[in-house]
Parts: sequence; structure tokens; C-alpha cells
Amino acid sequence: MVGFLIRRVGQSIFVLFIVTAGTLGMMHLFPGGPVRALLGVRASPFLINYYNNLYGFNKPFYEQYIKWVGQLLHGNLGFSDKLNLSVANLMAQDLPKTAILAFLGFFFALLFGIPLGVYQAVRRNSVGDYVLTGVSFLGYSTPTFFLGLVLVDWFAIDSHLFPPFAPQSSSLLGILGDPHALVLPVFTYAFGFYAIWSRYMRSNVLDNLVQDYVRTARAKGATERRVIWGHVFRNSLVSIVTLLGLSLPALVGGAILIEVVFNFPGMGLAFYQAALNNDFNVLLGFTVIATTATIVGNLLADIGYGLLDPRVRY
Repeated sequence: MVGFLIRRVGQSIFVLFIVTAGTLGMMHLFPGGPVRALLGVRASPFLINYYNNLYGFNKPFYEQYIKWVGQLLHGNLGFSDKLNLSVANLMAQDLPKTAILAFLGFFFALLFGIPLGVYQAVRRNSVGDYVLTGVSFLGYSTPTFFLGLVLVDWFAIDSHLFPPFAPQSSSLLGILGDPHALVLPVFTYAFGFYAIWSRYMRSNVLDNLVQDYVRTARAKGATERRVIWGHVFRNSLVSIVTLLGLSLPALVGGAILIEVVFNFPGMGLAFYQAALNNDFNVLLGFTVIATTATIVGNLLADIGYGLLDPRVRY
């Protein structure tokens, strides 16, 4: 197991190097360079040279990368000139709000997706299976922003059951203290994940139901409840562990469109506004956090694989 972890950590460090170098390099793809994008087309050559020297963009790329990584290792994600705020403070302010949205979305998607996926497999080709399959296909095919706009139109504008905006409080307690305004954004966030997890769970349970160990358990007199939840369910969780690990980037990136549609004051909305304002330091910091979450998610998924199925370690 130790060798397995060492290999996976080494691969993760290599991927992190590639992505961070590529991210820094993409900044130079801005028309006229990152400083020109920041200051605008009317900026004077003197001012551009000053900021290029300030940020080190006039130095060789490897020096820029070493300097940037050194700042990251010291917790310095840069400074937003547009907001007059450090990127670290911006993320400390907005990232927990996105984390609340992601956690609630994950929780309700798992709460309904896993048991309903098991139900569909056990009741294969029944009316309930067909209905839930149609709902899952709807979740697969509907863009997140479109679903959010439809929900706002139906439940906020037409029926006035829920407010059209997410909680606008600047504090976590304030956001959690307005659950009525959280219903639409959380449902929009959870619906797509529910579709994914329910379909994967159904498929894996169906695969396990025809395995020899299931027939053996039934031959020994095990009840159907014990066969499903004591044997099949555990072996079907391997793919869900993978999806959970790969879904960690949604903590920082998956809610961008939802936050824009519902004006949710989280990191996704801040990233969207930074893209409109060419605020490259915020874009860089957000990309690094999202990349790190992706790598950590993959690493956790690999570890989960190794714990659930020892054959993966080899």
C-alpha cells in the first residue's frame, strides 16, 4: 500500500507542475500580454513597462514560474488591483460560501441518487425504473444555467414560492439562516449530480447482482435485504468513490454558472467577474485552487480504490 501511495503522490506532483506551468503560460496569451489586458488598450508604454517590471513579466519564463511558485508556497496568491484586495483574502471570504453550496448539493444528490439507483437496479424494467431513468436523462441533458433559469421562471416569477436570488448575506451564518433562498440554487446544483450517481449506482448494482457471490449468499439462505445491502451495495460503491473524488473540483469550479444565475456571492461569481475585468491574479489563484482540488480528488479516489479493492494496488 505504501508503494502504491508513493507512486500516486509522485504522479500528482508531476501533474501539478504541468498544470501550473501551463496556467502561467496562458496568461501571456492575453492580447498584448497580461498587463495590457489589466490596464486597458489606452495604457501608456511607460505604465505597461512599469507593471511588467513590477510583476516580473519582463523576465524569462522559468524565473517567472519559480517566483510565482515561491509565492504560492508562502500562501501568497497575488493581489487584485481591480478589487484592491489580496486573492487569499478574497478566497477566504468567498470560498466557504461556495463550499456550503457544493456540500449541500453533494449531500442531497447522494441522499437521493444512491438509494434510488439501488431501487432501479432491484426493480429493473419496472414503471418506477423507467420514470427515474427519464429523470436521470433529463439531468444529464439539461445545462445547469438553463435549469436554473427555468426554475427561477417557474418557482420565483410565476408562482412566487421561492426568491429568484440566493442569500445575499456576507456571512456563512447569514446564508444558512435563509434556507428558503437556498432551495433553488441547491436543487439546481444537486440535480446533475443526482443523475450521474443514480445511473452509475444502478449500473454497478446490476453488474454485481449476477456475480457468483450473490448466488452463493442466496443459496446459504441470506435474506434479499442482506444480499443487497450487505454484499452488493458495498461492492457497488467503488465507482461512487471515484465520482466523489473527481467531483471535488466542483467545490471551487462547478458552481460558477449557478452562482451567476442566482447571484450567489461565492467564489464562482468572483471568478466570473474577474474574467470580465481581466483580473488575472484572481483567475490564476482560482485556477491553482481548482487544479489542486482536482489532483487531490484523483488521489483520494485512488486511495479509496485501494482500500475497497486491494487488487488495484498492484
